[in-house]
Amino acid sequence: MARQRVQILEIHPEHPEPHRVRQAVARLESGQNVVYPTDTIYGLAAAMDRREAVERLYQLRQLDRTKPLSLVCADLSSVSRYAVIDNECFRVMKRVLPGPFTFILRATKEAPRLSQSKRRTIGIRVPAHPVAQALVEGLGQPLLSTSGLGDPGDKVSDPIRLAEAYIHTEVDLVLDAGLLKGIPSTVVDWSGAHPEILREGAGDIALLS
Repeated sequence: MARQRVQILEIHPEHPEPHRVRQAVARLESGQNVVYPTDTIYGLAAAMDRREAVERLYQLRQLDRTKPLSLVCADLSSVSRYAVIDNECFRVMKRVLPGPFTFILRATKEAPRLSQSKRRTIGIRVPAHPVAQALVEGLGQPLLSTSGLGDPGDKVSDPIRLAEAYIHTEVDLVLDAGLLKGIPSTVVDWSGAHPEILREGAGDIALLS
């Protein structure tokens, strides 16, 4: 049965309270979905190893199953376990991450197999937001994530609007770190020999060259 109320938990955007991070981590570990802040917009997350919560991401956002979800990592050093990174790509990622970029890369065998596409890729995010980083560190593994909503505008930057949107769903918790910029990340497909910008967003594309 769908939940009738989404809990809103205020959290400090720069110095997230450890006990509130632990509350969110406990929800993720139990297979629930959490809305959380990034350095661009609010995301909707699941623990990587909780299949039912991952499936719910696709259902809640009505996502095309050929599109990969983003793997949100705490730092660049953990990315190589899940994605194949050539030398040039690594130099660029080291320069721009943490930051408002999503890199589409070839997936390793360690990456969760989610997409129905024949092309095995994974989206990689290392957001420059203390709450997102604290969540991943507290969970001890990357988050699987998508944007909070498909609609543009304040619904992806305002936690209260997001809570209203998910009130009759199984989303359990919204971590309220205040209003965000509301501009999604720049998406770079580096799964081939050369990078291709799929979406120009908050990340400055000049930093990629």
